[in-house]
Amino acid sequence: MPELLTSRIACRVEADSAAVAVVDRRDAVSYGELWDRVQRTAAAMGGMRRVAVLPTSDVGSIVAVAAAMHSGVSVVLLHRHLLPVQFARIMELAAPNVVLAEPNQHRRLSRLGCANPVAFLDESGHPHMAATPQSELLVGVTSGTTGEPKLFVRSQRSWARTLDRSDAIFDIRPGDRVSTPGVLDHTHFLYGALHALTRGATVDLRPAADALESEATHLYSVPTIAWDIVRSGIGPVTSVREVLSSAARWPTSGRVALQEVLPTASLTHFYGASELSFVSYDRGVEPSAGILFDGVEAQIRDGVVHVRSDMLFDGYLTDMGIQSGPVDGWMTVGDRGSIEGRELTLFGRDSDTLIRAGLNVELAPIEAAALDISGVVDAAAIALPDARMGQAPALALVVDAHAPSTAEIRRHLRTVLPAPSMPSSIRVLDALPRTPRGKIDRQALGATFATERTDPSTTNHSVREPLS
Repeated sequence: MPELLTSRIACRVEADSAAVAVVDRRDAVSYGELWDRVQRTAAAMGGMRRVAVLPTSDVGSIVAVAAAMHSGVSVVLLHRHLLPVQFARIMELAAPNVVLAEPNQHRRLSRLGCANPVAFLDESGHPHMAATPQSELLVGVTSGTTGEPKLFVRSQRSWARTLDRSDAIFDIRPGDRVSTPGVLDHTHFLYGALHALTRGATVDLRPAADALESEATHLYSVPTIAWDIVRSGIGPVTSVREVLSSAARWPTSGRVALQEVLPTASLTHFYGASELSFVSYDRGVEPSAGILFDGVEAQIRDGVVHVRSDMLFDGYLTDMGIQSGPVDGWMTVGDRGSIEGRELTLFGRDSDTLIRAGLNVELAPIEAAALDISGVVDAAAIALPDARMGQAPALALVVDAHAPSTAEIRRHLRTVLPAPSMPSSIRVLDALPRTPRGKIDRQALGATFATERTDPSTTNHSVREPLS
């Protein structure tokens, strides 16, 4: 039977309860203090089935998530980019017993339609369940930033097996300092923090610059954060042994730039998905084919990557229960690629979805929002490479004489689209390029954006914070 996540943390508490477990902007707690809070909070969850958590980068969020996982209560992981209609649907499907968040997030939750968010629980004296490998551990949102939310379900067993792979591949030891500078509503950073605790390391939730000044040994990153570090003027920092990156493909230029700032770090970029967990990883400055993690099998069917492993999710939470999980042990999320031996080369997502700073962004809702504007007669959104974000949406429009200005269109889109879905560039064309069969020629459209001079007034400068 696999050793579950919080059992591994408990072992670290027994080994050295005085070691620093978590550091945030305001506080630092030892393993003993952290575990005491986890146990008291777990006791307050007695009799619950699911708790929804809107985490931020703080000790309390770690406690709430770990307590639920310790007690066998499933965590419904909310994120800050949800729209009210999405939040309502998540509440309907997951039916959590309570919605937890730090008080400074209650106004955000109220705007989403949550009538009674509460601060993190801290009680004792109530019995609670014990987690088992079959227990539901996490319900996360993987629909992207717009549209109908898709809720993926992960079990305690699947995360335990994922932890095993991390132990084998990532060199994290007791006493190390692991920087997880992204907000914990992103599973990449939440998982990084929890895995570090199972290894006896100190989790640093502060911005990357603060963690690096404190001689972090590891950095969980996405390309966005890597570029922010490069442009901050920090370094060189020689304490970092390993950078662990996910999300959009990490270009050579970004790797080279970060390697100059962190000259002693091994740069590890891994591919996976919420439904698949870890699939493959590559190391070094030059991107290469990814090596499959141990225990992962991959097949190419009609050009699309299918994966089988003991880390896969259970399925999607729907009105009819958990549906559309792995078939005969195999699952795909639509990425295209090729396999040679144990090496996987990826060609991109087989859908109209891009990954911006680690967040899925669907193109169709962007087009629909543009077409709702009076005077816009045609619209097409495409994915463009972005050195900082990995990818970003761009929007091409055809308008009539009565259409508002580009600036007015942008202002309107900001009111109906979440920040990650805002186009980085908006162009007005005489006509959209189309294929002989009448479909949008996205390759030709991409060439148009690449060759035309960008008008600064049409470029979105409002999304400057990391969106991960």
